[in-house]
Amino acid sequence: MIENLPKNLTEFIKNGESTIVEFKEAKKNLPNSLFESVCSMLNRNGGHIFLGVKDDSEVIGVYKDYTKTMKKEFVNLCNNPEKIFPTVHLEIQEYLYEEKHILYIYVYESSDVHKTANKIYDRNEDGDFDITNNTTLISNLYIRKRSTYIENKIYPFATMDDLRVDLIEEARKMATNRTSNHPWSKMSNEEMLRSAGLYERNLETGKEGFNLACLLLFGKDDVIASVLSYYKTDAILKVKDTERYDDRDDIRTNLLDSYERLTNFIKKHLNDKFYIEDNQRINVRDIIARELCTNLLIHREYSNPYPAKLVITKESIITENANKPRTIGFIDLNNYSPYPKNPKIAGFFKEIGLVDELGSGIKKIAKYTKIYSGGKEPSFKDDEIFIANIPLTNKNDNVEFVSNNKLKELIYTFIKESSNGRTRQEINNYIYPQMNEDLETKNNRVRTSLTYLRKKDLIENKGSDTKSVWSAK
Repeated sequence: MIENLPKNLTEFIKNGESTIVEFKEAKKNLPNSLFESVCSMLNRNGGHIFLGVKDDSEVIGVYKDYTKTMKKEFVNLCNNPEKIFPTVHLEIQEYLYEEKHILYIYVYESSDVHKTANKIYDRNEDGDFDITNNTTLISNLYIRKRSTYIENKIYPFATMDDLRVDLIEEARKMATNRTSNHPWSKMSNEEMLRSAGLYERNLETGKEGFNLACLLLFGKDDVIASVLSYYKTDAILKVKDTERYDDRDDIRTNLLDSYERLTNFIKKHLNDKFYIEDNQRINVRDIIARELCTNLLIHREYSNPYPAKLVITKESIITENANKPRTIGFIDLNNYSPYPKNPKIAGFFKEIGLVDELGSGIKKIAKYTKIYSGGKEPSFKDDEIFIANIPLTNKNDNVEFVSNNKLKELIYTFIKESSNGRTRQEINNYIYPQMNEDLETKNNRVRTSLTYLRKKDLIENKGSDTKSVWSAK
């Protein structure tokens, strides 16, 4: 089902075109000038492109029968170096606006200087303009990119011996598992790193080599320590010993292993909570862990020595990371335009399937935190230190984690998945962590659900009255 255009994007259409907003008429095909706007926004401050909207904000829509082809063509062109170089990873989404279909593209501010059709475009209030032959403007563009993104810093004396080749191969497998016939599958390690923008040449200085993004992703631990001596991520458990800690993992390794250790730390100390979504059982805790940890690693300002932190308490998970804020204060999720702090690292995480489209992480955390905590919302504060606070329980609200109907559905699905049936103890071990009541209430609710399912002739007891084994009929 196609969703209606979100309120914050509707406001962009009402307010008209600007440096960060572009409208293009498109009924059957992608506009010829589309990638000029994509290129200029990548090179400037990012922005929002709406297809099916006239310059005066009149929404004329895109023909429904052509949207699928247009979306596929856009993705292919984003991965075509002859169309846009370096290639980019952008999402194109279809929405309804007053019953008309429109296509929406969010363009992030890139850490690279991009070309389309071998021309460099920049953006101002008047739109996209070609600066290919203006050496001063091009030089200023490179200077601004280099000063903004530390992940671009080149280390010309770094070699393949400084990298974990096993991690490169693992990342290649992750990318090909996510996308069949992925270009990386046929590339050498050097070609793959160049393709991902992790090996580059600075056109101002002539320096060529692996950049900081590459070393953070694949560097050996001693290499990372030599380029960022202060680099570390702290994972801390403070439940019983709140003065010091109950458990701690001092992480000073590459980003891929850091991600695994951070998510495992959360899984070690927080209970599973499952939820039925689109007839599938999903682990809410694992989704929150994935999005929270990738957000902590990808959006960190690595030029700042402030250590990144993940702290688990009785009430919440709190993450902190150094940041270059664009706004100061708490993020309004209904009016939020994301931008990547480290586009190369973010793009790589997306390519191997650890993140989805830009901005989806915070929205997923917000959605699933409500389920995990029983209705309480997380908070995200954008400041010099970015702070995410994810509540684990809702002390002020005795909301059940699952309704009675949902509880019956969870139990029935769990029983049905086993051909040998489930004992009452197995059912208890699975379902109790998902319930926010005391033990007696949990026991009564599960027993009532089993009785209901048996009376509906959905399950049967193949054991005894004292040692029940429930099987689906």
